[in-house]
Formats: sequence, C-alpha cells, structure tokens
Amino acid sequence: MADPQRARKMADRIKEIIARRLDRGIKDPRLGFVTITDVRVTGDLQHASIFYTVYGTDEERSDTAAALKSATGMLRSEVGKNITARLTPSIEFILDALPENAASIDRLLQEARQRDQDSQSMAATAEYAGDADPYVKPREIGDDLDADDFDDADDFDDADDDDAAAGSVEPDGSTR
Repeated sequence: MADPQRARKMADRIKEIIARRLDRGIKDPRLGFVTITDVRVTGDLQHASIFYTVYGTDEERSDTAAALKSATGMLRSEVGKNITARLTPSIEFILDALPENAASIDRLLQEARQRDQDSQSMAATAEYAGDADPYVKPREIGDDLDADDFDDADDFDDADDDDAAAGSVEPDGSTR
C-alpha cells in the first residue's frame, strides 16, 4: 500500500492532466461542457476514479458519458505519459451528483426557512392556554383565606381537629 499523501498527489496530477486534455479538446461531437470535480486513487495506485459534472440536459450528460467512455484508453495513455509511476492506473469516469445534491440542499433550506417564518408568525399571535403565569405564588401576609381557597374538606386533617378541640399546643409542649 502506498503512502496516502502520494496517492493524493497522484490524484491531483491526474486531475490536471485529464482537465488539460479535455480543455485542448477531444474530437468527439458528443462531448459536452465537462468539469472534473474530483479524482480518487486507490491505495495501491492501480485505479483512479474520475468524478465529473456536465452542464446541460440529461441527454447531453448521457452523450458525454459515452464520449468519455470511448476516450478512456486515449486519456489513460495521456496520464501514463505525464506521471512518474511504474504502472499507469486504470481510469473510470463517474458522473458526480454534486449539482443535484446542491439543488436538493437548497430546496431543503428554503423549506426550513419557510417553516421558521410560519412558526414565528404563529408565535406572534399565540395566547397562553391557561393563565399567563401558571406558577403558584407564595401567599403574602395579610391574604385572607376564603372557603374557595380549599377544594375539599379532606384537606383538613382530623388530627388538627383534635388539637383544636383540646386546645392549642405551644412550641414548648404546653397547652393553652
């Protein structure tokens, strides 16, 4: 297995060679406007995957794929002449889905922005389901207790009734 840095350098070099050769032109009328986006070389430097995009319609993409497939041998010999390696790697061209992925991400981001705007507009007109402040506040000195403050008679403890009948118990344990 080769050094990963050497594989990256070879991939960059292959990208330059192929792009330069495509720029000078291949005499195939099917070839469209091609951009080499990435090249990946295997660890043993025996195979190179060349990713490309084509500006145009689906028909132009398929025509360009056919043109690149027919020109693979010529492009491989061009790579072999211009790199300093014992063996010339085999090459394959893979249509890069980068533009489609970018369009999909843009569409998802737009949908997220729309949902954010919708939730902000709903929040601006929203009202509380109950009281504005649902937390129970501690009673302050001077608040009068009404019968409405107690929901059930069960809230009173029978032990409190017995203490009230017998008299109040002081903190020191004596009764009044």
